[in-house]
Amino acid sequence: MAYELQKRLVIGIASSALFDLAEADAVFRERGEEVYRSYQEQHLHDTLGKGVAFPFIRRLLSLNDLSPDDPLVEVIVLSRNDPDTGLRVMRSIQSHGLPISRAIFMQGRSPYHFMPALNMSLFLSANETDVREAVALGLPAGRVLGTGAADESEDQDLRIAFDFDGVLADDASEQVYQADGIEGFRSHETMNAATPHDPGPLRDFLASVNRLQQREEEQRAKDPDYKIRVHVSLVTARNAPAHERAVRSLKGWGVTVNDAFFLGGIDKSTIMGVLKPHIFFDDQVSHLAGTSRSTPSVHVPFGKMNEPDRPEPEETRR
Repeated sequence: MAYELQKRLVIGIASSALFDLAEADAVFRERGEEVYRSYQEQHLHDTLGKGVAFPFIRRLLSLNDLSPDDPLVEVIVLSRNDPDTGLRVMRSIQSHGLPISRAIFMQGRSPYHFMPALNMSLFLSANETDVREAVALGLPAGRVLGTGAADESEDQDLRIAFDFDGVLADDASEQVYQADGIEGFRSHETMNAATPHDPGPLRDFLASVNRLQQREEEQRAKDPDYKIRVHVSLVTARNAPAHERAVRSLKGWGVTVNDAFFLGGIDKSTIMGVLKPHIFFDDQVSHLAGTSRSTPSVHVPFGKMNEPDRPEPEETRR
């Protein structure tokens, strides 16, 4: 019987997002493919260090204990490596005890084209070109930034944080802000408060996370001692009165968050230092420059603000 993916949360992960490949990548860039292949073969038994997305992926996969015989989460490696050089990745996965058994190796070609066929809700990579091309095709993808955060084994929670505009929602209101300024934006959002935004690239991923949260609630109903692990936060520079449309949009889409931070331009990194999410998604690199120093951060290059060769304004609303 075929292994069905339709009812599972499926994540595509590049080896560059899961592991620290800085040393191997330097060999490839400086000495070429053949030396790189030899380097990977010589280091086949050396376990790769944890990358930016490792804590997020490990905790996400741990939720399969809610349904051991029918896993809720599937993580599949999507890699530009060829099968030979990919052996080190798969052995490192095994060494770290991650229950990942499926992989696609493409020998230098972009693997994101397989996302729809594999029912993927998200693709994470450190390769900017792959991520931008995937998003341009309407696929939910993000580029990991910064270095891997400490993966505290005693902390079993999974904390996920999202920006709103250009991530969960489309960027239509961002375009209003760019054209009409902050007052025009506030007026537009107040007038349209009851009209939900069109969904953005990660709305469906949030819906999948909500289904995991529902399974946790079902488990707690059966076992009052069960401790909820998944927590979702909205962290946006919207503030009143523009907050109302964001809240109404989430409700209109049938998705939920546990916490919401309407910061009105306050530096998001100050909140991240307390919230300590295991992953944070934002569409503006200027915000992630601060958060990525201590928080696993993901750039979602969606919308007008992320068009090629478009400079980002010095001051942004979100």
